[in-house]
Amino acid sequence: MKKNDFWFLVILVAFFSPFFLSETAQYYYNTATTQHALLMSFAKFSILATLGEVIGLRISQGIYTKEGFGLLPRAIFWGFTGVLIKIAFVIFATGSPMLVDHYFYKLGENPLAGNLTAAKVLVAFSISVCMNLMFAPLFMTLHKVSDIHIEETGGTLGGYFSKIDFARILKKIDWSVMWGFVFKKTLPLFWIPAHTITFLLPPNFQILFAALLGIVLGLILAVAGMSKPKKMTTAAAV
Repeated sequence: MKKNDFWFLVILVAFFSPFFLSETAQYYYNTATTQHALLMSFAKFSILATLGEVIGLRISQGIYTKEGFGLLPRAIFWGFTGVLIKIAFVIFATGSPMLVDHYFYKLGENPLAGNLTAAKVLVAFSISVCMNLMFAPLFMTLHKVSDIHIEETGGTLGGYFSKIDFARILKKIDWSVMWGFVFKKTLPLFWIPAHTITFLLPPNFQILFAALLGIVLGLILAVAGMSKPKKMTTAAAV
C-alpha cells in the first residue's frame, strides 16, 4: 500500500465513522434526511459518487486526481444527479407498484412496509426494472456528455458552465461500449439487482445506499476504461 493510499483510507474512516459509532450523528443524519430530502440527496451523491470516480481514476491510472480531472465540476454534476435520482425514486416507487397491482399481482396496502416477503421483493424488483430501463439509459448518456464536456473544458468550473454542444458530443460517444458494456451488461447484471436491494431498505437509507453504489460506479468506470484502447473515452454508468 502506497503512502497516498494509506492517508486516503485514514481520511475516509475519519469522515464516515461518526455515522456508524455516534448516535448523535445518526440522529442528525436521519432528521436532515427526513426534513431536507433533496438537499441531502445532493450532498450524498456529491460526496460519495465523486469519491467513486476518484477511486476509479486510482485503479485505472494509479492517481487520485490529475490536471483537467475536474473534481469540483464532477461533484456539482453528481449533486444535481442525486436530486434527480431522489425524484426518480419517488416517481417509480409510486407508479411501479400500481402497475404491478393493476396488471400482474394484487398487492396489499403499502407493499414495501413490514417484513421481507415475496410480494415485497416483487415490488422492489419491479421498481428497479422500470427505473433502470426507463430512466437509467438517459442518465447514463447525460453523464457521458458531462464527462466529455469536463475533459474538453480542462476540468475548470468556468468551462463546465459554458455552453454544451450536445449534438457534437453525442457523436463522440463510443456507442459500442455504451451499448455492449454499460447498457447490455451493467444494467441487468448489476444495477437492477442492486437497486432491488435499495428499495428493500428503509426510506432514510435508500438514497445513501444508492450514493454508496457510486463507489461501485468508479470501479465500473475503471473496468470500462481498461477494457478498450486508450484512444477511446471511458464510458459511464449509473
